[in-house]
Amino acid sequence: MSGIIVHEWIAPAGGSENVFAAIASAFPDAERWCLWNDSDRLGPVHETVLARTPLRGRKALALPVMPTVWRHLPERDADWILTSSHLFAHHARFGGPAREAPKLVYAHTPARYIWAPELDVRGDSFPARLASRILKPLDRKRAQEPVAIAANSKFVAQRIADTWEREAEVIYPNVDVSRISVEPQLGARDEDDLKALPEQFVLGFSRFVPYKRLDAAIDAGRVSGLPVVLAGGGDDEERLRAYADRVHPGKVHFVLNPSDALLSAILRRAAALVFAPIEDFGIIPVEAMAAGTPVLVNATGGAVESVVDGVTGAHVHDWSSDAELRSAVERAIACDAEACRERAQLFSADVFDRRIREFVTSHT
Repeated sequence: MSGIIVHEWIAPAGGSENVFAAIASAFPDAERWCLWNDSDRLGPVHETVLARTPLRGRKALALPVMPTVWRHLPERDADWILTSSHLFAHHARFGGPAREAPKLVYAHTPARYIWAPELDVRGDSFPARLASRILKPLDRKRAQEPVAIAANSKFVAQRIADTWEREAEVIYPNVDVSRISVEPQLGARDEDDLKALPEQFVLGFSRFVPYKRLDAAIDAGRVSGLPVVLAGGGDDEERLRAYADRVHPGKVHFVLNPSDALLSAILRRAAALVFAPIEDFGIIPVEAMAAGTPVLVNATGGAVESVVDGVTGAHVHDWSSDAELRSAVERAIACDAEACRERAQLFSADVFDRRIREFVTSHT
């Protein structure tokens, strides 16, 4: 059977792009479509007319016209269409025989800036709130078209039920646990950077942006008395350094923009990873578990579906409570490394490949 797979836009790197790449690998003969493609790692990908306008790559400005662009795709012949959607890709409609083909959706989330503005600052402005009043009924209407929807977590499946009023099965996204499981090969500079770190520490890893709440890792070190390593980079670095100097002076080490090999080695060395944001799924906790490292996660969000409290980490309800945070660190550090690695295997690329194939074949 011939198919078409659709994604919003393709950036050089990103979690949803990794899922789209895995879908493309599962269906190598399917056509690939997106609004615009800024990556060369996926081979040929058809772009919409939006890619040939000044709006290319300008997501905020292009957003008002995206629903219309998705509804006027060219004529195609296909037996099925699978959209990878976190904004409006599930609105996709082709001309020709493909218009009658069954459409399926892999939903990273309904558009958060419309449906969950408390989790997305883009939805917090007056123009965005005004636009959402128009876009909500349209988005819900388009979400009735698919013959089936898969969500990337139970957390997102519940959001789909609340917003789109649809049921969704859960297919967790692919995580490259095999890469993390292999002993990293470090160059001389990475070896020196690793040796400069404490023997035991709690880790925070992500982009340095306020939303990622890396200050929670600093707090976890403060209440437990352990050193802290923050790995990553971004605009929030100055604030994080100032906070570290104030609450945990001399105990917070910054590793800026580590290589993949060094990050893998740091994950293996860490006593625990602290992952405080509310995420729809959360790939970083699974990567940490693949390295044998337990994880502290927010008790709200998709990460609680991968991290088992008291077995592969700890769920934290109140990050402002020193007593709860101290207990969570102790509980996480006591977890078994092998249990963490075994848990991570449930979210491997092989599992995703099998599940997404079954999803398409069972609904077409």
